[in-house]
Amino acid sequence: MSSFDVAVIGSGPGGYVAAIRCAQLGMKTAIIEKYSTLGGTCLNVGCIPSKALLDSSHHYEHATKHFEGHGIEVSGEIKANLEKMIARKQTVVDQTCAGVEFLMKKNKIEVFQGTGSFKDATHINIATAEGETIEIEAKNTIIATGSKPSELSFASIDKTRIITSTEALKLKEIPKHLLIIGGGVIGLELGQVYRRLGAQVSVVEYADRIIPTMDAALSKELMKAMKKQGVKFYLKHCVKNVENTGDEVVITATDKKEQTVTFNADYCLVSVGRSPYTKGLNLEGIGVKTTEKGQIETNGHLQTNVSNIYAIGDVVKGAMLAHKAEEEGVLVAEVLAGQKPHIDYNLIPGVVYTWPEVAAVGKTEEQLKEAGIAYKSGQFPFRALGRARASNDLDGFVKILADKTTDEILGVHMVGARCADLIAEAVTAMEFRASAEDVARMSHAHPTFTEAIKEAALAATEDRALHV
Repeated sequence: MSSFDVAVIGSGPGGYVAAIRCAQLGMKTAIIEKYSTLGGTCLNVGCIPSKALLDSSHHYEHATKHFEGHGIEVSGEIKANLEKMIARKQTVVDQTCAGVEFLMKKNKIEVFQGTGSFKDATHINIATAEGETIEIEAKNTIIATGSKPSELSFASIDKTRIITSTEALKLKEIPKHLLIIGGGVIGLELGQVYRRLGAQVSVVEYADRIIPTMDAALSKELMKAMKKQGVKFYLKHCVKNVENTGDEVVITATDKKEQTVTFNADYCLVSVGRSPYTKGLNLEGIGVKTTEKGQIETNGHLQTNVSNIYAIGDVVKGAMLAHKAEEEGVLVAEVLAGQKPHIDYNLIPGVVYTWPEVAAVGKTEEQLKEAGIAYKSGQFPFRALGRARASNDLDGFVKILADKTTDEILGVHMVGARCADLIAEAVTAMEFRASAEDVARMSHAHPTFTEAIKEAALAATEDRALHV
């Protein structure tokens, strides 16, 4: 029987990063993955493939709608070849997963392919695809088994017409009408992919706005931009039934007036969030506590009630984000090594990779109001930027919320071109507890999208933005 200082169950961003950091700190490390490739949901059927399709569809949209305005003339009909887009997506996925395999070898991490299940607190049985069972011993174990798409009791996922994000990443045809249940990040991103390729896209959302966990101003601006792109939204709609009738899906819902509404689509994407995945781990057998939501209970060091077992990422409380899982993986590794790391969960940024992109860090206006914190706000529109006009990316704004007394930045919310990258400046500023004036006095290169951050900081300081 092989023995290890640390065994990591799950090879997603949280798991493989935890394994690497453990190995860097001198621990003999194993990683257990039930699927044939490493990388978990993010690399295989989540973050990476969706961004590949978003990028390909963005190129297609530019070619069909925006090239002429840039003085680029293309002869002949421009066609979207979904099969080639899907193939390119898979190439990106394969290369990225191969990179993780390389990192495991580089850091001398032993990889076990199979489903891990606790025999007891220090022994794990691994059931391989070949029907064998391998037993290993681990002084400590990190559970990083991630999450799976949440389901609705009245919408049976058949993976043909009623689908999850996994199936949406490998469709054989461009839908005529894609109806999406849920106005969150995943549904909006995949909806935009197929809208660009010519599908009619409808989003049915139970709440009164899309991306409801983000600042309300971002929700409003993104919906306005996506409406211009042709996406239809049905807010305050409660879906009651979803039925595959063969060639189409019939969706029945009630609107805000409690009137019944029926939608017909050839594909229905159920995108109502994700649920922690702990199936088969035998947590109950070793006494690891979970919550009513299926999350593994942990303390501030991400340690479970079984002292040598830890849990990170989507299986514990908090945002289901790859970079949050990575930070937690590093934290646990360093705790095991006797160090004293920390994570400021308030400074974990959130991003929506639509176009325009949406990004945020810190507190929303709604949260500050609810907490009774006095604040001031500064906002600057992208359309006032020279760089935005040059690239014709005019939608969006940057909003900075700062403490009314101390001027410390409490939250930054942005929607517009390259916001997924721009948000890092806000995270950096807030990590060092910068004031709005600090950012306002920093030189920002011209012309860039980052100037919107400086201008928003100026607006928050003394309402003295220069270019509006």
